[in-house]
Amino acid sequence: MKPLIVIGLCLAATPSVANRVFVSNEKGNDVTVLDSATFEVIGTYPVGNRPRGITISPDGRELYVCASDDDLVRVFDPQTMEEMHTLPSGPDPELFVLHPSGNPLYVANEDDNLVTVVDTQTHKVLAEIPVGVEPEGMGVSPDGKVVINTSETTNMAHFIDSETFEIFGNVLVDSRPRFAQYNHDGSKLYVSSEIGGTVSVIDPQTQAITHKIEFDIPGVLPEAIQPVGVRISNDGKKVFVALGPANRVAVIDGETDEVQDYLLVGQRVWQMAFTPDEKYLFTTNGNSNDVSVIDVEAVKVVKSIAVGQQPWGVVVAPD
Repeated sequence: MKPLIVIGLCLAATPSVANRVFVSNEKGNDVTVLDSATFEVIGTYPVGNRPRGITISPDGRELYVCASDDDLVRVFDPQTMEEMHTLPSGPDPELFVLHPSGNPLYVANEDDNLVTVVDTQTHKVLAEIPVGVEPEGMGVSPDGKVVINTSETTNMAHFIDSETFEIFGNVLVDSRPRFAQYNHDGSKLYVSSEIGGTVSVIDPQTQAITHKIEFDIPGVLPEAIQPVGVRISNDGKKVFVALGPANRVAVIDGETDEVQDYLLVGQRVWQMAFTPDEKYLFTTNGNSNDVSVIDVEAVKVVKSIAVGQQPWGVVVAPD
């Protein structure tokens, strides 16, 4: 029996697998790092002025931060949070997206109406793509062939060929599009419109809007419902939309694109990120200075974690 007892004790002592969660704090000029299993704060680290967009390389070795007021992308070691180098970005980088291979990086430059394409290995600018007025949202197809930019003032989603850097399509959506997200088989593209209060569902092949998701929350004024971040489960069955000052995350059936529920989170929910196993979804709540943790299977908020000043972006390290 003794070997069995020893084995049992060893198994009981085995810690759960955790991933680091990185939250950019726009006003605090820093990034708060969380443990995804314990929900504890590991530390808070300076990352430059007005950090907003944040992402991580597929191998988990480089953390990219849009230091918007520095006009740079700063690159950090995710383990030590020491700055490794910087990347050119153009003025006022706000959001970006990595090619699925990890290179290049596509950066929206709000002030000069460009998407800047940067080689993450050579640190050189590969292209500057003229787009609409006030570009912000960035998305990329699962196969990496198409990059999406949304322009806030032009109210368009621009389809960009990732090899030629040429725009080959434009889709007019509702006012102030902020975010673009493909589902994982590339059959749908979701574009949120903050002022329009909708999410457009686009067929990437035809570039036609096939459905427009609208939101109605009892007791919440329509003008407070401002869709921003969008995240989709790998199986495509659940779509989550951050609704800004409505302080809710909408839960949408990914097959019918109908709203199923609204989850109350912190104030001015902005962006979201899944853990790799999709057990949890983390949301940044800019006005309450916290992160809400959603249990994805239970579709329930299970935790609120205090972070820095005006949390904006969030990314979770890969396994």
